[in-house]
Amino acid sequence: MRIWALAASLLAASAAGATPPIVHELRVGDTFEISRDVESSSKTTGGESTGSSTDRDTIEERVIATSPAGVELEYDLPRGTTPEDRARQWQFPARVLRPTKGPLQLLNGPELAARAKAWLKAAGLTDAACGHWYFTWNAFRIECDPQSVVETIAGFDLGPDDLAEGIAYRDAEALASASVKRTAVSPEGAVYHVEMAVDPDSVRRGEAKSDVVVGEISRKPITYEEALRARATENISGTIAITFDTNAEGYVWRRTKVTTLNDIGGFQGRSETKTSTETLERRLIGKPAG
Repeated sequence: MRIWALAASLLAASAAGATPPIVHELRVGDTFEISRDVESSSKTTGGESTGSSTDRDTIEERVIATSPAGVELEYDLPRGTTPEDRARQWQFPARVLRPTKGPLQLLNGPELAARAKAWLKAAGLTDAACGHWYFTWNAFRIECDPQSVVETIAGFDLGPDDLAEGIAYRDAEALASASVKRTAVSPEGAVYHVEMAVDPDSVRRGEAKSDVVVGEISRKPITYEEALRARATENISGTIAITFDTNAEGYVWRRTKVTTLNDIGGFQGRSETKTSTETLERRLIGKPAG
């Protein structure tokens, strides 16, 4: 059994309207809605479709404080989330520090740890369930580590604050960095584009992790090392093309990432092409009083 992507949808969806201007200088009380839409499809070399999927997640971001050290932000489920849906998500609200340099830092870890413990108890589970995968209508992982929310939040990051013509940019799944090009400019903002080659080893590692998950769910366990060896013969190539839309202040409000993967005569003798389009949009939905 092969999957191109396997992830639980952690966040509730909400409809997004038109994108109003976004101020570049963040102010305490500013609230943003960030939506992520992902469309994936795959085809064999003969043109036969082997699968497709769509997914939409939404999160809210609120500015709590600013200082020379960085910006303190609170992330939460979108407005209108039902009490039942909120009860399923112990990870939110979460507070983080986005430092001027370095990765995100979780600020309310003990609070999240207490919520995770209460969530396990309410679900009739013990710590032994943590880290395991299950399948109902969707595949999901029992996550108990408060630090896991940092990776979830990072998935809603639209891009660098210093975006400009000529800067070097590298995606986490790319083989090397590439130079950003400005493709359009107007009074409303500019558009930037960058294209990179995928890192085949990164793809193989991701696929091997998915194979382990499938093995656990189907009760046909396989180790990561075994899965990685099985993927070693895959002849993988592809591109990552990213487009950044900025507003008049130079702030990125939309990022579109198109990943194309070609697996030629690799896993289980199948040749397949997969395309994934991820669109992130950020819009201002609340301002500080006064």
